[in-house]
This record gives sequence, C-alpha cells and structure tokens, in this order.
Amino acid sequence: MRISIFGLGYVGCVSLGCLAKNGHNVIGVDVNIDKINQINSGKATIIEAEIEDIIEEGFKAGKLSATTDIVYAIENSEISIVAVGTPSTEKGHLNLDYIFKVAENIGAALKDKNEYHVIAIRSTVLPGTCEKFARIVEEKSGKKSDVDFALVDNPEFLREGTAVRDYFNPPLTLIGGTSEKATSIMAKLYENLPGEIIIADTKVAEIMKYVNNTYHALKISFANEVGNICQSLGIDSLKVMDIFSKDKELNISPYYFKPGFAYGGSCLPKDLKGLQTLAHDLYVDVPVISSIDKTNQIQLNRAISLLSKYFGKKIAVLGLSFKAGTDDLRNSPSVDIVETLIGKGFDISIYDANIQMAQLTGKNKDYIEKRIPHLSSYMVENLENLVHNSDIIVVANNEKEFKEVLVSVKGKVIIDMVRLPKDVRVKNQYIGINW
Repeated sequence: MRISIFGLGYVGCVSLGCLAKNGHNVIGVDVNIDKINQINSGKATIIEAEIEDIIEEGFKAGKLSATTDIVYAIENSEISIVAVGTPSTEKGHLNLDYIFKVAENIGAALKDKNEYHVIAIRSTVLPGTCEKFARIVEEKSGKKSDVDFALVDNPEFLREGTAVRDYFNPPLTLIGGTSEKATSIMAKLYENLPGEIIIADTKVAEIMKYVNNTYHALKISFANEVGNICQSLGIDSLKVMDIFSKDKELNISPYYFKPGFAYGGSCLPKDLKGLQTLAHDLYVDVPVISSIDKTNQIQLNRAISLLSKYFGKKIAVLGLSFKAGTDDLRNSPSVDIVETLIGKGFDISIYDANIQMAQLTGKNKDYIEKRIPHLSSYMVENLENLVHNSDIIVVANNEKEFKEVLVSVKGKVIIDMVRLPKDVRVKNQYIGINW
C-alpha cells in the first residue's frame, strides 16, 4: 500500500521503518527539515534498538522517503497515519493543537484529490478526537466523511527500547471506526502481523491507551507498595511478586476485569483491611492499597443513588449473597443496598434461592441478623411472581436463573449490576451500573 505518515518522532519513525520493511511504500511528513534530511539520508530520527538498520534498509530499497510537501504526500498515498505529539498542558489536559493542525493540512490537501482516502490516528488522543478531526477535514476539503474519506483510530502500544519488536509482535491490533471500508483497509495493512485484529467503536479505541497505561502505572505502584511492606518485614518482595505473577488463572487474567458491582464476601474485604492495617502498623504509606475500599464504597453509593429516585415503587432485588452460587452474605454489597433502602422506607422484596433462613449458621447468620434483623419478612420464594409484581428489578448477582426468567420480561425498569444479555436490555427500561 501507499502510506503517508504525519510526524517523524518516536511513533512515526518506527511506523515508517516497519511499514517499509513489510513491503509498503511510505512517505514521512514533518515540519522539521532536519528530520526530513535524516530520513532522506537513510537515517532514523530517534535512538531505538533495530530502527537504524530498518530505516537504512527501507531507504536503500526505495520504500521510504520524507517530505515537507503535504499535498505531494496526500496525492501519493491512500492511507495517512497521524503520529504527531499530544503533550500534556500544565493542568494535565492534552494539547491537541498539533493533531488539529494536521487535520487542517490534510483537509486542504484532499480538496483536489478524487480518490478515497483513509486517515488513521496513531497518536494518543481523547475520546471524541476522531469525530472533531473528521469535521475539520470536511470543512477544509469540502468532502464527506465516510464517503470521500474516513477516520479511524489505530492506537499504538509500543514500548521505548523494544518498539520494533513490539510493532512486529503485537498482542492485538486495535482499529476503531465507523466506516467498514476504512477499517477493512486498515486490517489488511496489518494482516501479516501476529495477534488478533480487533475492530471496535471509535471511542473504545481512543480510550484504550489511557486505560492500558493507567493500569501499567497502577501495577508498578501496587508492586512498590507491596515491596515497601515486605521490606519492613524482612521479606523478599521480588519473590512475593514472582509467585503472585505465576497465577494466570486469577491474578493475571480477565477474571476480575469486568466493570460492575462492588466486591464483597468474607475474604476480599477482610484481607484488604488486614494488609492496610499491617502497613499502618509498620508506618508504611500505601495510598494505592489504602484507597481500594474507598473506590468500592463509591460503587455501592452509585448503586444506591440509581435506586433512590424510585421511592414508592415496588423494588425486587434478585440476589442477596455476595456472588452467584453461594449463600455467603458477609460483606455482600446487596446487603448494604437493601439495608440502606429499608432504612429509608423503600418497598423492598428479595429473591435468592441460595438463602435458606433456617439453614444460615455461624458468622454468616450473625452478620445478617445484625444488618437486616427481620430478613425473612423481605424474602420471597417465587421468582416469576416477584418479577411480575415489581416495578423495579435490581439484578445484583449473576445467577443463571435470573437471566432465564428476565429474557421474557418486557416494559420493566431493570437496574443491572452484572451485564445482562442484550435481549433483556432492549425490551425494558434498562440502566447498567457503569455501562
């Protein structure tokens, strides 16, 4: 393919060399004449493992060049990749001036071009940037987005020091856009790379780099806080985290990475509190670990806020235990919600086939009797009747039984903590806790 790359900094230079190595004809575009001269001498614009050889190889093969002439670059390419910088302002906002300047330049250059053109934003941008970029191109070119040209977001996940290796060995390639034609063209560009090619909504693609890097920062901070606690106890923290990382079933897996309701149960709250207290007693400051339960409380408050507007309505809570398949009520977020709403005079009924009042024993029984003393008076045994007779249905855990019954329900207000199937969502007034 014929490709132009706007911006010859870190991402642009790596993309230029790697695309040329894959056999594409690539033109780099930059306002910096020194960078143009470097590329046109077969030299990289950055210091990075392997990139010097790849740029030199592509230059000698006639596969890459650079120019300041935007019109020339657009006329001689079918795809433009935008890789200009998006630095932070003093207040932490992104400076998108360079991005939108490129939009103006590309729009002006497209004005007299008759071929369909794909513009892929590779820079890290905020959700909504592609939409604004497309409007600017429309204004400057007089052409129609998703007809004469199309915008896609194609975030890069390159690490400095291993960028070339990362480019050729991606765990996935993400392309976000509204034009099937454009996303198909971009998918073809990467078809020889390993890893799944994922086509997503534009805003999903735009936010992914922020989510990824924030999580990477969180992991480092979490590991450092664990390390600080371990050091105070004379424990080898590297050994601790090495063992932690070997668990790919729970510790490093998608298992817990599902937005939804608050956590609960007998283990997570207790053990989190134990580690927080240990750090406190050792005079070790652990702000990340100390804030985890605060975030959990925010999620509980969010659920209560969603329900507070329905005072006077009949509310059915499906699931009281802290998760499906158990009768454990200890620290269950559902118990928190029910306790709060009952205290405010709400009309609450509860269904949970796992909760048999006569069989509750020990700490589980003690816990619920302190929180909701007359729980049995709120429990019902027939799920279908409860759903039929209620105005508001709160799905608080992921029991299969709930989905089977709700699939035939229409016209109810459903507040969902677990992500119900689409056919349930579209037939009712549906509210997800954070989707």
